Amino acid sequence: MQHRWIAVVVLLFAAFMDLLDTTIVNVALPAIEKDLGATPAQLEWIVSGYVLSFAVLLITGGRLGDIFGRKRLFLIGVTGFTLASASCAAAVSGDMLVVSRLIQGVFGAMMIPQVLSIIQVLFGPKERTGVFGALGFISGLAAVAGPLLGGILVTQNAFELGWRSVFIINLPVGVLLFIAAAIYIPESRAATRTRLDVVGVILISATLFVLVYGLIEGRELDWPVWIWVMIGASPALLGIFIWHQRRRDAQSGSALVPPSLFHSRGYSAGALTSFSFSASIGGFFLILVIYLQIGLGFSAIAAGLTTLPFSIGALVGSGVAVPLGPRLGRYLILTGALAQIGGYLWMATIVASVGDDLVGPDLIAPMALAGLGLTLLVVPLTDVALAQTPIASAGAASGVLGTFQQVGSAIGVAVVGVVFFGIIGDRFTPGVLRDAFLGGIWVPITALSLAAIATFLLPNAAQVAAHKADSELAMNSEGDPPATVAAGA
Repeated sequence: MQHRWIAVVVLLFAAFMDLLDTTIVNVALPAIEKDLGATPAQLEWIVSGYVLSFAVLLITGGRLGDIFGRKRLFLIGVTGFTLASASCAAAVSGDMLVVSRLIQGVFGAMMIPQVLSIIQVLFGPKERTGVFGALGFISGLAAVAGPLLGGILVTQNAFELGWRSVFIINLPVGVLLFIAAAIYIPESRAATRTRLDVVGVILISATLFVLVYGLIEGRELDWPVWIWVMIGASPALLGIFIWHQRRRDAQSGSALVPPSLFHSRGYSAGALTSFSFSASIGGFFLILVIYLQIGLGFSAIAAGLTTLPFSIGALVGSGVAVPLGPRLGRYLILTGALAQIGGYLWMATIVASVGDDLVGPDLIAPMALAGLGLTLLVVPLTDVALAQTPIASAGAASGVLGTFQQVGSAIGVAVVGVVFFGIIGDRFTPGVLRDAFLGGIWVPITALSLAAIATFLLPNAAQVAAHKADSELAMNSEGDPPATVAAGA
C-alpha cells in the first residue's frame, strides 16, 4: 500500500484528461471545419463519436479490469487514448478525425472504470469519501478549464498548430501518466471471476450505431429510404437486447445491464433523468459554439469565455447541492432542471432580441443560471436514483447510470444536429445561424422538461436517507479494503 496517495493523484489526472477531452473540443469545431473542410455531419461525429464508443464499452471496460487486472487495463487505456489523441492531431480529413475520436472513446472506456475500482481497493470506506470529493472537484475543474483552455490554444495558434493543439496536449500528459501508473499503482482483480457479455455488447452497439448514424447522416443524404430502415431497426434491436439481457441474467446473472435494476420505479426514473439531462448538454454546447464563432465571428477564446459563466455557475451549484441534497432530494433535482430550462429560455430571448449585436456579456446571467441548475440536478441524482436499489447491486447500478448519461449525450448531439443543420442547409449567414440556434435550443429544453417530469417518480428524501444509512452500515462492516492487491506494483 506504499505510495497510494501518489497513485490516487495519477488516477485523478487520468479522470481529468478524459473529462477535459469531452469539453475542450467544442470550441475547436469551427477551426476544424475551416481547416479540414469537415461537413456538419462530421462535426457531430467528432463530438458524439467519442461519447458513443465510450458509453457502449464503459461497463465492459470495468469487467475487463476485474478479470485481467485493473492496473493492466488502465495502462492499456492510457496508451490507446494517448495514441488516438496523436492520430486526432495528425488528421488530414474529417473522416480520419472521426475514426480517431471513436478509437479515443474505446480506450477511454478501458481507462476510466479502473479509476473508481482502484480507489476502492486502495482506500477504506471512511477514506473514500474524501477521495470521491476530490474526484467531484476534478469534474468541475474540467468543465471550467475545457472551453477556456481550448479557446486559448486555438486562438493563440502556437507553432501554427491551431485546433490540433487541443489533442496534442494529451500526449505529454499521457506519457507521464503511463510512467507514474506503472510505478505507483498496484495490480488488483475481482475476488470472484466475472463473465463477459459479448453478445450484449454487440447488440447494444448495433442498436445505438444504427440510430445515431441514421440521425447524423440522414440529413446530408436527403433521408433515403434505407436511412429510415436503419432508424426503424434501432427499437427492434433494442428489443432483442432486452430479451437477451433477461435470458442471460436468469441463466448466469452476468447480464451487461441487469434487468432487475429496472424493477425499481425510482431507479428507472433516475436512469431517464440521467439520459435526458445529458442529452441536453451535449447538443446545447455544439450549437452554441458554432453560432458564436461562425454566425457572429467570435474568436475561439471569446467563445470559451462566453461559456465560462456556465462552468462557474456549475461550481457554485455543486457547493450548494452538497448540503441541500440530503434535505431536498428529488425537489433539488427538479429545481436544477427548471433552472436550466429557465437559463436556456432566457438565452433564447436575448439572442432573438439582440440579434447580430450580441456580445459575450449579454449571456452571463442566463449561462450562470443554466450552469447552476446543472449541478443542482447532477450532484444528488445518483444517491436519489439508487435509494430503492439493493446495496449489493449498487456498483452495477452506478455503472448503468453512467452509461445512460453517455448514451444520452451522443443521441442529444445527433437530434439537435438534425434540427440545427436542417435549418441552416447550405446558408451559413448570421441570420440563418441565429434561426438555427433558436430552433435547435428547443431540443435541450424538451429533454430537460422530460427530466423534470421524471423527478416526480424518484424516491423521496426519507428513502434516500434510509438507503444511505444502510450503505454506511454495510461499508463499515467491510473492515480493511479487499485483499485483492498484488505485492509491490
